[in-house]
Amino acid sequence: MSAAPDLRRFREAYAAHRAAEGRGSGGEAEALALPRLRAGPQRRQWAVRARTFERFLEAVVAVRALEVSPRPLRVLDLGAGNGWLCYRLARLGHRCVAIDIRDDDVDGLRAADLYRAHLPAMFGRIAASFEALPIAACVFDVAVFNAALHYALDLRRALEEAARVVVAGGRIAVLDSPFYRKAEDGEAMVREKKAGAHLRFGEHADVLTAPPFIEYLTVERLEEASSGLGLRWRCHRVRYPLAYELRPLIARLRRRRPPSRFDLWEATVP
Repeated sequence: MSAAPDLRRFREAYAAHRAAEGRGSGGEAEALALPRLRAGPQRRQWAVRARTFERFLEAVVAVRALEVSPRPLRVLDLGAGNGWLCYRLARLGHRCVAIDIRDDDVDGLRAADLYRAHLPAMFGRIAASFEALPIAACVFDVAVFNAALHYALDLRRALEEAARVVVAGGRIAVLDSPFYRKAEDGEAMVREKKAGAHLRFGEHADVLTAPPFIEYLTVERLEEASSGLGLRWRCHRVRYPLAYELRPLIARLRRRRPPSRFDLWEATVP
């Protein structure tokens, strides 16, 4: 992503939309609770994201930490938002850098100021795009796309950049991006999103739907974009709350398209 006028407008409109949703309205208490949010309008969404995060800690962070022990992990959080994942990992003793194109104080990078008083050293924050990371090669042990890879404009370039900044043997992880079994289902979701944009986004609809984000992933799409990079992906299934797990059955009964899943995906950098 660049600083082109349309993306500048996107950042501004997205911050306004997130504020209207109530994001960041819980202040410090809410920020410190993430992703285990127990109250508020986003609690159900965070109940899903908390499960993914726990699986990430178990399947990626703990395993990679043993490999680099006794030093802490170096983690790059891509699409970090307010930096809650960096905060959680920093509390475990790891060293983190948060990347996001948004630096607003709603739930962008400036909102991470709330964490400063609760950490011995504040994690780094950089406003940048996935496709052009201002970071030297072979720096991080883990790069994690944190509910963010579907916002890539160029999936191949985003994966190339992640692989470039991760050391050999390090991991790239994808959290909470919508995966579909079939591309046709993902395309149907995109059409539905655009058709309902004015109802969902109001006056910001045209701006928020203008950038050509990839919007969704499939196994085939991920593997095609990874071709030649030596990345072999594996899925770590996440056990989500019952209401979430019942969505495919409910969709079939209502004769709707199959819903996405938000499992954890991991690849080792050669």
